[in-house]
Amino acid sequence: MDTESTTLGIDHLGLTVADLQASLEFFTKALGWEKFGGNPDYPSAYVTDGHAKLTLWQQKNRGSGFDRHTNVGLHHTALKLPDAAALQRLYERVKDWPGVEVEFAPELSGKGPKQHFMILEPGGTRLEFSYDPR
Repeated sequence: MDTESTTLGIDHLGLTVADLQASLEFFTKALGWEKFGGNPDYPSAYVTDGHAKLTLWQQKNRGSGFDRHTNVGLHHTALKLPDAAALQRLYERVKDWPGVEVEFAPELSGKGPKQHFMILEPGGTRLEFSYDPR
């Protein structure tokens, strides 16, 4: 059996959001990401933190949104931070950001030592932010 990987990791992740402008502002202003493109005809914005790349797509029909418990597909997107202090600083910056819903504040993931917090960003995507000292 050939076990050599045929892929090189994730090129980018595409997220459908309920409010493209609100999501774009959250990623660029709250998280400090950079916009590097987009497509106004198929409303989207491309953002990066210098490591990860995301495509934010405007939802066409404002439905009930994605339910991670019943739909196949994205459960959440997890972004890593360099240390516990950065995790706490980011939480303090985003917890009261307009349109953000906090699912839980920084806590141990399982028995630790990984720490994380979870939010819904203004466009409705569930985001996890984590620091793992291992």
